Amino acid sequence: MKTATIVATTVIVLTSAAPAFAEAPDDQPFRHAVSTDLFASTDADNTEVYRAGVNLDLKYLGEEQLLGVRYEQAWYKPLGQRTRARERAFLRYADKGRDWAWTSQIGTDGHTVLGSASIHNNAKFRQEFFMERDLVETSRGVDEGIYYTFIGTALDLPVDQNNGFTLVGGVQEFTGKNVRLHARGTYIHSIKSDWGLSFQLRSRYYHSTHPREFDYYSPRYYLQILPVIQIRRYSGGWRYLLAGGIGGQRDAVTEWRQSRFAAAEISSPANKRGWFIKAAAQYSNTPFRTGIYDYGQLTLGIGKRF
Repeated sequence: MKTATIVATTVIVLTSAAPAFAEAPDDQPFRHAVSTDLFASTDADNTEVYRAGVNLDLKYLGEEQLLGVRYEQAWYKPLGQRTRARERAFLRYADKGRDWAWTSQIGTDGHTVLGSASIHNNAKFRQEFFMERDLVETSRGVDEGIYYTFIGTALDLPVDQNNGFTLVGGVQEFTGKNVRLHARGTYIHSIKSDWGLSFQLRSRYYHSTHPREFDYYSPRYYLQILPVIQIRRYSGGWRYLLAGGIGGQRDAVTEWRQSRFAAAEISSPANKRGWFIKAAAQYSNTPFRTGIYDYGQLTLGIGKRF
């Protein structure tokens, strides 16, 4: 079945199923889960990426406590060229203790180790340490096996009940010689806490030691300042998120350009029969000499606890 047909079918299933989802009782004896999800992205260069995955969790008490495996089929179509297919398999593990929680998805595509892992605490000044390794989704990235490894840390700095900062620093190493140094900062102001409405001023900067080494977007430096309005709501176990912003961005070869961002997410609790769904969409852009480079992505998922 073609990927477009799979995506369309999943949209229909999720749309028709959504009204029937109601939160399951807390004493429901669900301890395992099986789920499937689809990811699709496209950009201004007609590069398309699709991933279809199946998760089998032998232990599942929620996204913060699970143990299972994942199989994933990925299709890469860079610059409108022929499609390249890759298989990927992962071990999934997440758990939490009194002070710390951790999650990981570690596996391989048959060529190298891939995946992500993070650990964070619940202190007032929340600390998080994370790592991610994946394929660079360009023509040379897929054909020549160009990967990146990103290691970083994040720190929350609350000011008062309605204001706070989040700081992120990281190092991203690519196959070859390029190393990218990242710095991000976000100021968060709660406009109306009972609505989940907030204003965020997001900023990020990175510097590449060997710019334009291969065919992925890699200027000497990149800078973005992005004001964002976000609303995050919870109702009956459902989680909703809407966010959008317009700001400015530039890199080493372009002047300041408009930066745009939009995101939407929805996820359900498990209903009385154990079914749950999730969906997310995101849009962003980056500057090029000839204009703005658009990027969009969509994720859909459905699962069942048992």
